[in-house]
Amino acid sequence: MSTRILHISDLHFGPPFVPAVAEALLQTLPSLALDAIVVSGDLTQRAKRHQFEQARAFFDRFPDLPLLVIPGNHDVALWRIFERFFKPHALYCKIITPDLNPVLRVGNVLLVGLDSTAPRHSISNGRLYPHQLRHAEEAFAAVPDEVTRIVVAHHHFAPGHDPVFDIAMPGAQRAIDCFVEQKVEMILGGHLHRSYIGSSLDFFPGHHRDRGVIIVQCGTTTSNRGKGREREENTFNLIEVASQTLTVTHYLYFEEAGKFSPLSKHIFPRPGRAFDAGDPASGTSPA
Repeated sequence: MSTRILHISDLHFGPPFVPAVAEALLQTLPSLALDAIVVSGDLTQRAKRHQFEQARAFFDRFPDLPLLVIPGNHDVALWRIFERFFKPHALYCKIITPDLNPVLRVGNVLLVGLDSTAPRHSISNGRLYPHQLRHAEEAFAAVPDEVTRIVVAHHHFAPGHDPVFDIAMPGAQRAIDCFVEQKVEMILGGHLHRSYIGSSLDFFPGHHRDRGVIIVQCGTTTSNRGKGREREENTFNLIEVASQTLTVTHYLYFEEAGKFSPLSKHIFPRPGRAFDAGDPASGTSPA
């Protein structure tokens, strides 16, 4: 039996937020047969109280499902300097959740969220610290080997993959190497405002060529700040974890129809498994 996880990101409650797209997302949720929902950061545009309250009200309209949320750089005050340096996550912790590095077990999947905002050092490109990598290691070590391991972080571990210039998170390769050792199979992220679905082996070959990490970047789900090929577009991902495969279905909002619909599907064999398109457990059907 598979586990189905909704991956949304970069909501940007505030001026860029598009209410009609948000309503379309809510209308789509019941048809997805979800087991959990992941929000990979940037709930707000400027980390203001009323924007966090709007995000909280939006989450309260979700189906009664496990929810993992992490902050993004826009959830930290940028120009309110005292707040940024001395209490950067105060409003987020009060209104959304006090847990900045949450852990969620859903069925045979363990999700570890990591706060990559680094408000005092690298607010734009983010950063992960050694204690966070140890936190992930301890969380994954506490579950059996057969449990699927997924990391959630707002900032991107891979450099920009298109003409829109982006610099990967400082220390990204160190983190990827740690995740490979921890047998992480997938990383969910946002920040780029455009989607990418691929493998860490495309950027960081590392010392385990047979054990790359699937990287799944979500575009902006409910704002008008899409970039690159997703300029002014809205997307989300549906992750399906089965016994033999990991499947990512990429959804795009179609304005004329007023709804989200699947745009592409990406199927990855699980580590050590043989890919068989005719295996019912893989979620695919034979040609």
